[in-house]
Amino acid sequence: MDKKQLELNLLKGCLEGLPQAQEAFYEHFAPKMFAICLRYASGYHIAEDLLQEGFIKVFRNLYKYRGDGSFEGWVRRIFVNTAIENYRKANNSYRFLELETIHHIPTNENIICQLKANDLLNLVQKLPDGYRLVFNLYCIEGLSHKEIASKLKISTGTSKSQLARSRVYLKKLIEEQTANEENNIRRIGSIIPEFST
Repeated sequence: MDKKQLELNLLKGCLEGLPQAQEAFYEHFAPKMFAICLRYASGYHIAEDLLQEGFIKVFRNLYKYRGDGSFEGWVRRIFVNTAIENYRKANNSYRFLELETIHHIPTNENIICQLKANDLLNLVQKLPDGYRLVFNLYCIEGLSHKEIASKLKISTGTSKSQLARSRVYLKKLIEEQTANEENNIRRIGSIIPEFST
């Protein structure tokens, strides 16, 4: 059975209220949706809360799926929107800085490309909330600045500035991480001479 047929069978079983279908639905989507939650959350436990909240919303709204587009994409949108709503609740006043004109801030994109996925995820989780939200929506979800501005009720200039600042912040975190690793290698080299390069 192909993925699309499996998902439609799970959908049908869930709509019929079958517990085994609900469990299979959860097991099928949880790993991918948890990865999304981790990207938007500032930590593991918050991601777990987002996962639970997202699944509650999915199960409550399954009857609304009309069959337009990918079912996984529909589920994914619910999780992304759940993360945005969670951010709004946690931050009654947005922590976005308005910036009408944005100047290009150079970053070394090659550094980011060399990171392992888990390293990048850990660094993204260290971004301030507003930076992380815009970074994920733009770089991962592929939304335009206009779409982000509409979703978050901010200006497009603010979206652009948050993205630029998130990249600068990530670059700084990467440089700090690299410097720490180099210092650790030097320390080990001073203790064990044959280890030094």
